[in-house]
Amino acid sequence: MVRVTLPDGKQLELNDGSTALDAAQSIGSRLAKAALAAKINDAPADLTRELNDGDQLQILTWDSPEGREAYRHTSTHIMAQAVKRVFPDAKLTIGPPLEDRFYYDFDVPTPFAPDDLAKIEQEMRKIVDEDLPISREELSADEAKKLFADMGESYKVEIIEDLQDQSELDPKSNGAVSIYRQGEFVDLCRGPHLPSTGRVKAYKLLSSSGAYWRGDEKRQMLQRIYGTSFPQQKQLDEFLHMLEEAKRRDHRILGPRLDLFSIQQVVGSGLIHWHPKGAMVRDLIERFWKDEHQKRGYSLVYTPHIASDNLFRISGHLEKYDAMYSPMDIDGENYRLKPMNCPFHIQIYQSHTRSYRDLPIRYAELGTVYRYERSGVLHGMLRVRGFTQDDAHIFCRPDQLEDEVFSTLELMKYLMKTFGLGYDVYLSTRPKQSFGTDDEWEFATKALANTLERAAVPYVVDPGEGVFYGPKIDVKLVDVLGRPWQGPTIQVDLQLPQRFGVEYVGSDNQTHNAIMVHRAMLGSLERFIGCLIEHYAGAFPLWLAPVHAMVLPLTDDQNDAAMALVDRMREQGYRVDVDLSSEKIGAKIRDAEMQRIPYMLVLGKREVENGTVSVRARDRGDLGAKPIDDVLAILTNEIKTKSLESMM
Repeated sequence: MVRVTLPDGKQLELNDGSTALDAAQSIGSRLAKAALAAKINDAPADLTRELNDGDQLQILTWDSPEGREAYRHTSTHIMAQAVKRVFPDAKLTIGPPLEDRFYYDFDVPTPFAPDDLAKIEQEMRKIVDEDLPISREELSADEAKKLFADMGESYKVEIIEDLQDQSELDPKSNGAVSIYRQGEFVDLCRGPHLPSTGRVKAYKLLSSSGAYWRGDEKRQMLQRIYGTSFPQQKQLDEFLHMLEEAKRRDHRILGPRLDLFSIQQVVGSGLIHWHPKGAMVRDLIERFWKDEHQKRGYSLVYTPHIASDNLFRISGHLEKYDAMYSPMDIDGENYRLKPMNCPFHIQIYQSHTRSYRDLPIRYAELGTVYRYERSGVLHGMLRVRGFTQDDAHIFCRPDQLEDEVFSTLELMKYLMKTFGLGYDVYLSTRPKQSFGTDDEWEFATKALANTLERAAVPYVVDPGEGVFYGPKIDVKLVDVLGRPWQGPTIQVDLQLPQRFGVEYVGSDNQTHNAIMVHRAMLGSLERFIGCLIEHYAGAFPLWLAPVHAMVLPLTDDQNDAAMALVDRMREQGYRVDVDLSSEKIGAKIRDAEMQRIPYMLVLGKREVENGTVSVRARDRGDLGAKPIDDVLAILTNEIKTKSLESMM
């Protein structure tokens, strides 16, 4: 007999040779039916893995991230098997599961067409209906290379060779690699997978696109197929509906359509041009950001866009940060575009001797930085090469650290509430490559954890995802569709102050290293505004809208009255346009609605005579005639309170 321990501490007694699936069946038929994979001694495993006496066992279902990963990983293999059946000459590369979908990259002579995806999906149905058993085998690296070489799968051979060269093969397995078989299909894979292909129920191939092998534009161009899968058709239908809604909100489409921004290839990829309307949204956010920071004791600073290599050598970026651009030779000295603002803020701090009474010192800057991103990962405003961080650095004493982090969390919560965004919070701990002692990392990590609890902010620990100089709090923004976006970050740094000698004179008249808190509340203006475009589908709340209202004369006879109203509103600070075209009023209204303008103020003969306007709201249609003074009062209140809803 073997005894295994379940997550709740209970022990389960099973016959020798029992598998994780046998354990699930002994617990109950419902769990066995829902089981997708297992964790044995905290390591992911197939349900068919035999159990040993003393094992810790957790059965993974769709409710767990690891269970969903196994489900979609199996779906990936089913898709790859279908591609090999439909296109026998296709070569396999890699096919990972993602958070809500999966993909596989293939080397094929020509790109996949929509008809090809339909054929592949049809073949997937056959593979699912065949309910092929999925089995795991372990081979030596040399045996696996020969197997894949004989199959003509050169990319798999390259992967194994790289694992050998980098010594990344698990020494516990004596350098063996694992493969998975389902029918005639064989793939190199760590797993785990479902017991058979028939366990995948609802799936859909979504799109295909080009992708360079290993993201290197100098390597082979491959063809990537994206798909998704779910245990129930209803779940798939809901996801596909969400995708359609996401397409409708895509900032890469709405941005140019609403004349907010563009990316000009003659200038270069990943570089944003802010058009007047987009610049207005950005300026409104910047002014709001500056006001809130000055209220909270921050001083605004500006720093250069380039600096000598010496600065980045001291900071450690030359050693640890691989996204910096190549140096520029200026008078025989190397200079680089800055990837970070922090070393510059340190220089401002060090321009004077600081006393313990001076601390905390808070510097804030909307600083533009430049980081190299491969062309294949650039994505509209969300992944760019030049962007503006809403950056700030706090220099404080150890006894002030938790209060400063607490105030920063409170500011983050206020900003997210104002913009109408939800969020999830993660505490990211020490990565493999880092500076500093264990005691320093423990102090900094504990300070962040204590402050999160004090601020009543629920969080999840994200092991190993801190930065090289310290732990951090990462905030993922959640939009109206429930999608996460990288957003605010708060990082505690004990290392840069030591490397630069960031000191203050204490009450004991001795010098001490200050603690540095790096923090950004929005992340970057490009990504944040891209998120807002999609969150609001381009229909910004009134206080953020590039144009508050469009005045629409019913006929040419009302043009003079319309211009008089426009002049009056502009004098009072409203952002207002007028449509004096000869189009009929219905066409004018449709055009204003397409521009996502919050209010349309229609002027006909009766409205001019009565001193009123007929008001239309973009989200509620005709609201009837209202006195102009009343309309302006409502607009003023809606803007002043930064309301997310129409007050009209």
